Amino acid sequence: MGLTHTTGLKRTPAAETEPRRRRPRPGGERPNRLGGAAGWLWLAIVIVPIYWILITSFKAQSTYYATNPLAPPTEPTLTNYKMVIESDFPLYFLNSLIVTVGAVVPAVTVAFMAAYAIVRGGAHRFLRGVNSLFLMGLAIPLQATIIPIYLIIIRLRLYDSLTALILPSIAFAIPLSVLVLANFIRDVPKELFESMRLDDAGEMTTLWRLALPLTLPAVVTVTIYNALTIWNGFLLPLILTQSPDKRTLPLALWTFQGQYSVNVPAVLASVVLTTLPLLILYVVGRRQLLSGLTAGFSR
Repeated sequence: MGLTHTTGLKRTPAAETEPRRRRPRPGGERPNRLGGAAGWLWLAIVIVPIYWILITSFKAQSTYYATNPLAPPTEPTLTNYKMVIESDFPLYFLNSLIVTVGAVVPAVTVAFMAAYAIVRGGAHRFLRGVNSLFLMGLAIPLQATIIPIYLIIIRLRLYDSLTALILPSIAFAIPLSVLVLANFIRDVPKELFESMRLDDAGEMTTLWRLALPLTLPAVVTVTIYNALTIWNGFLLPLILTQSPDKRTLPLALWTFQGQYSVNVPAVLASVVLTTLPLLILYVVGRRQLLSGLTAGFSR
């Protein structure tokens, strides 16, 4: 008699035979360690020069070469800042302020009105030609036109004046401003313009009471961008001015470097004083600037 021996095999669930899968992290995907390392590296590349400029501006010239360049000063001093301020720095600051404000305000005003006209009257052939002309202006760099600008300024007898710096700065600030502002005005719903027209509002009223408040982030963005560009301009002051009392801050920094060629802390103190207005401008308009820069991604 054959005996059959049976053994009771316990069935293992399929879930237990398969390898366990890692549960997704509550924060989403795995952290990008390579991207994080690259970000910290870039932060160090940016922060270290700024840190070096700040601490060096408070060092004395006699101890600058005898200490570690990245070590903070043991005896901070304001002598370098006093030396820079006494070297006609307020005059250079005033010249830069006049040139920047005198160029940015007309440029942004004209660009905003031109952008409004281009968007609202886009079907008109003349306005399409004007828009094409502004787009062509974006393709012409300042360096390629410096000789014609110099000849025009000489013919107008504006050489060695702040007006000679303001007029070309306005011309080069308008094209990009028109392009940015026109794109923002196009995003304003047409129904709002129609409702203003039904209320018997003229074009100028619609421009300043409707279009301007709705595109204020873009206006602040182009204002800050143009102010930074004109404030840091070096080529126009170098070519179109000659007298020391007509120098702007970037050109004055070059003069400080020549005057204090060995006094590195004094040069860096002038750099800090030159950067302060730009930092204040960014802090004041930071929210509007970020809103204008990221508006295209949120739509």
